Amino acid sequence: MDSVRMDKWLWAARFFKTRALAAQSCEMGRITSNDHQAKAARDVRVGDRLRVKNEGGLFEVEVLGLSSVRGPAATAQALYRETEASKVARAKAEEERKAMAEFELPTGRPSKKDRRTISKFRGRVIGF
Repeated sequence: MDSVRMDKWLWAARFFKTRALAAQSCEMGRITSNDHQAKAARDVRVGDRLRVKNEGGLFEVEVLGLSSVRGPAATAQALYRETEASKVARAKAEEERKAMAEFELPTGRPSKKDRRTISKFRGRVIGF
């Protein structure tokens, strides 16, 4: 086997839970292969560089193996190698998400005190 359909490979490599989700992601332009937008029927070959954007983040991977059958996670991870830049970027994005979770957005309209605080933060001076 020298090539596999893009949606089958993404499903077998466990980037998506179903082939339908993988195909839909290709249609939406979230998958690029060698810097070209990939369609679901595009062939994946060993050595291709893929950018996969899914709910887990943005992955930049190099294809090491081919499979059209979904297997165990250990087998799926052997199909690709993630670049170091991609690992660092995903770790940074995860830290930012955790930091944003600490901040609670106020519900409803801001009170007078909240508006003063916002104005001070923005550098505006109100009053004397």
